[in-house]
Amino acid sequence: MAHTISHDEAQGRYVLTVEGEEAGFAAYTPVEGALDFNHTVIDPRFQGQGLSKILISAALDDVRLSGRQVYASCSAVAGFVDKNPEYKDLLAE
Repeated sequence: MAHTISHDEAQGRYVLTVEGEEAGFAAYTPVEGALDFNHTVIDPRFQGQGLSKILISAALDDVRLSGRQVYASCSAVAGFVDKNPEYKDLLAE
């Protein structure tokens, strides 16, 4: 299954596309040099395939490259960071 993740900065979200179809997104709001990830959605047709992990890790990797930090208001992002301690350094205090 071919997937891509793109950053739609105008809409404030990272978008997951599977086989050319939007399968989900991780939305954020910019806050004082950080991004507050506040909502993650995977379309029901694509759930149960581990795609939220792929989406969130790609989004956080991109944030790391930009030199920003994150707030994890979204429970999916917070849970991902809890399970993947290599991302804890990205959390804004």
